[in-house]
Amino acid sequence: MTLIKNMNRLTGNMGWVLIMALAGLIPAAPDSSAAVRIKDLATIAGARDNQLVGYGLVTGLNNQGDKNLIYTMQSLSSMLRNYGVTLPANNMQSKNVAAVIITAQIPPFAKPGTKLDITVSSIGDAKSLQGGILPQTPLFGADGVVYAVAQGQLTIGGFTSGQNNATLVKNHPTVGRIANGAIVEKQIPTQIETNGAMQLLFRQADFTSISRAATAINQRFPDAGAPVAQAINSSTINLRIPSDYWRNTIAFIEVIEAVTIDPDVRARVIVNERTGTIVATSSVQISACAISHGNLTISVATTPDVSQPNPLAPNSAQTVVTNPTQVNINENEATLIPTPDLPTVEEVAQYLNSLGVSPRDMISIFQAMKEAGALHAEIVVQ
Repeated sequence: MTLIKNMNRLTGNMGWVLIMALAGLIPAAPDSSAAVRIKDLATIAGARDNQLVGYGLVTGLNNQGDKNLIYTMQSLSSMLRNYGVTLPANNMQSKNVAAVIITAQIPPFAKPGTKLDITVSSIGDAKSLQGGILPQTPLFGADGVVYAVAQGQLTIGGFTSGQNNATLVKNHPTVGRIANGAIVEKQIPTQIETNGAMQLLFRQADFTSISRAATAINQRFPDAGAPVAQAINSSTINLRIPSDYWRNTIAFIEVIEAVTIDPDVRARVIVNERTGTIVATSSVQISACAISHGNLTISVATTPDVSQPNPLAPNSAQTVVTNPTQVNINENEATLIPTPDLPTVEEVAQYLNSLGVSPRDMISIFQAMKEAGALHAEIVVQ
């Protein structure tokens, strides 16, 4: 179980957001993992989404489109040729058109006629896709086959207004969405059962969690004769469909997904110094050690000073601008603080809070503890 606590702290002019169990402001919950459904931990092999992509044009952009880019004009010429209008691309000019990439996710078992949401993004120098319309555009799968066709009015959730350097932009006007903007034309073949068996794929590979899941599934089918579930590696379980469910595989999957287990979580500390984010699991432990904590602050300030000649100065006197610089160094006294054995996250959180360290210092302390062998967890630096 991962405990997450949000805390905003300011260090100088830099704002930090701290998300961590080790430095939460409230005591951590007792170490008792809550039961989690297999549905939330794993998926059935074969029941997966697929990515679709297409290239097209967005029209009607009110002089906000591409600035006569070669590939945009060539695409426009090709599109017009399909409607019986033949014009050379090098003689075409239009700022109302933008070349775009269309992306979508097609879910498993999607039948022809199913509607999909699509995302449209500019690949040229268009300023905005506001008010644009996407003409009929095919969407391809990784195998180069057209599985859907997209068309519709874009919504971008923002705008851009103004000219030259006086412009106002809200959100991201060169990316838009079309709700139900694509229609599935071809179903992607999907197979989840082979010879009365299927596989269960866990999102997080872990031998302990897989073993617990297989045991829990077999306990759910005590009269199946032979084991229904067999763990074959840290992320895969083979499932044998009992004879009672041979004609109702969906009901069997429903029973499997409803089985609950207590997943095992590795001791991990994930740190991101750019954002000041720290996430730790409840199994993190720290052995007895000593911590020296101190801060060094260096500030450099430059204030322009203008010196003008006095009224009686000669005509050759000029105004002089100087830049005096002031440097201040402030170093807090560092102390060596011994720490006892901290077997639980709650004790770690209370102890580190008592030190009053900042998120950046905590990240450095965790890394030093790991090098010293006192922090018994994996550190993942993002």
